[in-house]
Amino acid sequence: MLLAMDVGNTNTVLGLYRLTGEAAPGSELVANWRITTPSSKQTSDEFGILLRNLFGLKGLEIGVVDGIAISSVVPPLDSTLRQVCELYFHVKPVFVEPGVKTGIPVLTDNPAELGADRIVNCVAAFERFGGPCIVVDMGTATTFDALSKKGEFLGGAIAPGLGISADALFSRAARLPRIDIKKPAKVIGTGTVDNIQIGLYYGYIGLVDGILERMIAEMGPETKTVATGGLAKLIASGSKYIGAVDEMLTLTGLRLIYERNFDRHRKRGA
Repeated sequence: MLLAMDVGNTNTVLGLYRLTGEAAPGSELVANWRITTPSSKQTSDEFGILLRNLFGLKGLEIGVVDGIAISSVVPPLDSTLRQVCELYFHVKPVFVEPGVKTGIPVLTDNPAELGADRIVNCVAAFERFGGPCIVVDMGTATTFDALSKKGEFLGGAIAPGLGISADALFSRAARLPRIDIKKPAKVIGTGTVDNIQIGLYYGYIGLVDGILERMIAEMGPETKTVATGGLAKLIASGSKYIGAVDEMLTLTGLRLIYERNFDRHRKRGA
């Protein structure tokens, strides 16, 4: 069993895969969870107990895990994550970092600064859709990642996430109430709440579609687009350019990267 762990600034997504064969050519997603990313003040024991409880709620034992793949954009947590993997799972984790085989050449000015989650998404997107392709990941920030026809990472863009945009509005405008972000029933609002919903929802779709329109014009009309992240379904439902939504894209990418490094990262002592 492989535990894939995508550690973001706000949320951490976990997936448990059953792999088959010596080179792990096949897989089945057995369970998945989305939790708030632990703070750097939490200990490895606290996080380990949380993971054990999550497994228990699904009727699973943590002992079934013999491989772990992690993408993390929160460096202060990395040492804690390593301790959890080694103390609770008795497994040396595979972190997506320089030296790990991904199969995606990075053609940017400084490849080392590219977030692990972005390269992981691209691995999964190219495997599923081929290239050219654009991946839109809607998390704390929204990232746009461009892949060439050959599967090369060309570059991209980063914008504030929808949640950040909403928080900025509420914190700077004292009389505006906090609301649930959802698709509004109309475009011309008649009350404060639907005015805010319209501005946030359609304003963010305008941001996403505006960037995608220009990227597709630069990359060519055959370019495919896929969205992932917690708000992907919400925004994709009103977008003119998002062609597919895959909420498990990052976990799939972690599984693929683990498979490509399988012989180098077996369970310690196996």
